[in-house]
Amino acid sequence: MALTLQQLRYVIEVANRGSINEAAKRLFITQPSLSNAIRDLEEELQLSIFDRSNKGITLSKEGIEFLSYARQVVEQADLLESRYLNAKPAPQHFSVSTQHYAFAVNAFVSLVEEHGQDEYEMALKETKTYEIIEDVKHLRSEIGILYLNDFNEKVINKMLKEANLQFHLLFTATPHIFISIKNPLAKQKLVTIDQLAQYPYLSFDQGEYNSFHFSEEILSTISHPKSIRVTDRATLFNLLIGLNGYTISTGVLSADLNGNEIIPVPLDCPESIHVGWISHKNTVLSKLGTAYIEALKVAIAQ
Repeated sequence: MALTLQQLRYVIEVANRGSINEAAKRLFITQPSLSNAIRDLEEELQLSIFDRSNKGITLSKEGIEFLSYARQVVEQADLLESRYLNAKPAPQHFSVSTQHYAFAVNAFVSLVEEHGQDEYEMALKETKTYEIIEDVKHLRSEIGILYLNDFNEKVINKMLKEANLQFHLLFTATPHIFISIKNPLAKQKLVTIDQLAQYPYLSFDQGEYNSFHFSEEILSTISHPKSIRVTDRATLFNLLIGLNGYTISTGVLSADLNGNEIIPVPLDCPESIHVGWISHKNTVLSKLGTAYIEALKVAIAQ
């Protein structure tokens, strides 16, 4: 048998949607036709590309590797058609899942501005730590961004190994707090944990996986007299200003995104925060994935 581009596009669309039904709508074919096409391909290859359950359809371990090759082939075919047949470039797809980092957003903006064509479908998901790993594991996102430190690295690295993912270091930071410029601590060159006790502590909610090891903030085991969990960065920054609260992070901020009302102040703590990106060991980064990593490095350097 000979694989066809259409078959590869079918697999890619199902993987992107995580649903046969949704993929069929996007491909303008019936759901039974798509299901049969996928099953026929699996039988011909003697390979289970997808795992099917009551919860839906996900890529199998072998399917993840197959998808990596499929994407490369389709991407190259699209380039050939665009170059020699004057065909309209195919819509580009790219997805990244990340903890709440301004530099990740800045890099995404740069990616779209430089590589976005007339049509594209991209996703930037600021989400929970566990979901970042799951998104990259099942290739719902090509890249994930999170941090490791002495406290969480054994648990996180174990999960990454079991999911066949690898961690690539972007930078190492010392702990800072983010506070309003009107906070009494804003004028200090260094803040201690004890000095923070009277202020509301803000952290990102991790949902059902609200383990200390999945916390987006270091020192997650410390108890706080005043504590508020939020789900998005805008709310957190509003509360930093409105309630004179604080959160613990890398100290890397973006005035373009966050304005000048929030500042980082070094925290008196010997910890190190290792921020990096994760990807599948069995995949090669797409053109957009490679470009996004470069944009990340530029955003961090700035």
